[in-house]
This record gives sequence, C-alpha cells and structure tokens, in this order.
Amino acid sequence: MQALGFIETKGLVAAIESADAMLKAAEVHLLERTFVKGGIVTITITGDIAACKASVDAAAAAVSRMGGTILSTHVIPRPHESLDGLIIGSSNVSQKKEEEPEEEESHI
Repeated sequence: MQALGFIETKGLVAAIESADAMLKAAEVHLLERTFVKGGIVTITITGDIAACKASVDAAAAAVSRMGGTILSTHVIPRPHESLDGLIIGSSNVSQKKEEEPEEEESHI
C-alpha cells in the first residue's frame, strides 16, 4: 500500500460527490466507505502519494462547491503494514492486483 487518503463528510450526498471527485481526479482505488452515526460518512482511497493528495484535494473542493460539510481530510503516505488489516478493503486491493490475469493471446 503506497498511501491512504480519507475524507469525512456530513451527509451521504456530499460523500458520494467526494468519492466521484476522488476517482476522477487521479489513479486511485476506492477501498471503503464507512457510515458513522449522525450522518457522518468517511471515504477511503489508496494509490500513490501524489494521486491520493490530488484526489483528497479535489474531493474537498467538490464538496465545498456544492455547499456540503467537510469534517476532515487526511493522507497517510506509506502507512505501516500493520494497518493493512485495519482497513477492510486494503487487503482485497492487494490481492486483486496480484490475481489479475495477464492478457492472453487469441488464436483465431
């Protein structure tokens, strides 16, 4: 895992807008979304450090433009390997990259 990026918003619509902006801004992968009581939603992404920073910044700008509430944003560059088990989707992303089959040549 190269970096983790987070944005925490108030409300589902703001969270969806932030996730959309994150995925469009750079080459990152959506790990999970977490619903907390009181309408708080956290979106978690992974990717290289620059991509995560750009995605989190783009998400914050998108939520601000729509008048949503951003509670916090954060990027963790090179997280410790012990965090891999803490983030639910992160081990799935690592496995997915390893399991992707190579393109096969077609014999027509």
